[in-house]
Amino acid sequence: MRVLGIDPGTAITGYAVVDETGGRLSLVTIGVVDTPAKTPLPARLQRIYAGLQGVIAEYTPETAAVEELFFSRNTRTAMSVGEARGVVLLALADAGLPIVEYTPMQIKQAVTGYGSADKRQVQEMVRLLLALPDIPRPDDAADAAAVAICCLHRFKLDRLLKEGA
Repeated sequence: MRVLGIDPGTAITGYAVVDETGGRLSLVTIGVVDTPAKTPLPARLQRIYAGLQGVIAEYTPETAAVEELFFSRNTRTAMSVGEARGVVLLALADAGLPIVEYTPMQIKQAVTGYGSADKRQVQEMVRLLLALPDIPRPDDAADAAAVAICCLHRFKLDRLLKEGA
């Protein structure tokens, strides 16, 4: 199964495509769609949309996983991330991809086994699970890989539960 994981953001949207074959995870591609700070918001959102369309067209994922928006104390930041997340969901829906969403705690739990793991622990587990020499950079790309891994782990767990039922 091939999953596109996405960590939405207005300045930087991380993405990672991860394959699972025979119980083994492998990284297909990883990167970010970044938008210049002085660019008007509509143009930034358009760049995120176009960037994700390109990733989807090139790597043809079977499903997409997106990190859910967490509550932010800064309402302005939360609003802009919410707008970026909306554009991400639109790009995925326009591509006809099934979409699953996970909270930061669910992602941490699936990747590290501990829902309160810190960012460094999650990044190190991403490196180990994907057999990478280094932690992916920037952080947004590593976070997107964690989202994809979470999705693959959750799908595997769901399959096992269905088989056992």
